[in-house]
Amino acid sequence: MDSYQIGDRRPLASRGWKISEKIARWLALHGATPNAISIAGMICGILAGIMFAMTPGAAHSWFFWVFGAVFVQLRLLANLYDGMVAVLREVASPVGELFNEVPDRVSDAATLIGFGYATGSDPVLGFVATIFAIFLAYLRAQGKVAGAHQEFCGPMAKQQRMATVTIAAIACAVVPGASDWQIPMFALWV
Repeated sequence: MDSYQIGDRRPLASRGWKISEKIARWLALHGATPNAISIAGMICGILAGIMFAMTPGAAHSWFFWVFGAVFVQLRLLANLYDGMVAVLREVASPVGELFNEVPDRVSDAATLIGFGYATGSDPVLGFVATIFAIFLAYLRAQGKVAGAHQEFCGPMAKQQRMATVTIAAIACAVVPGASDWQIPMFALWV
């Protein structure tokens, strides 16, 4: 598809950082494909959800909170690098866009639902947060189909959602009794 044009991309300051550019170049030079990076990110999102869901009754729940937060951040890094590698390797395509979006939605669902099952949270809120996250992505996609300019902003865009989850998870890992204060539940309300 030589005529395919890269569409609107989420504006990310981190995309212009020297370290991000070096890592993306390294990945591209060593044969990493955007789709493989997207799948790796999805696996990290699923693992994050599993880590959070394992916190109830865990003897050392801090371990699950910390690794859940780490997997959330790895998922976001994969989301950054899949697009950068696609551009560097000049393999961007409409199928690649779909391949990018589906793992993102699976990651959102796994992470938010898992966070709903975490200590101090509410499973219903995890499902509700997932519905809203997927619905917002759907609205953005519908706008694109209708020819509208992509807007990647708002109070709870993906980066803000995952930052909220990460901060809440770290708080639960390091602050004694944080999950008793239902910090995860409040994070899902945000």
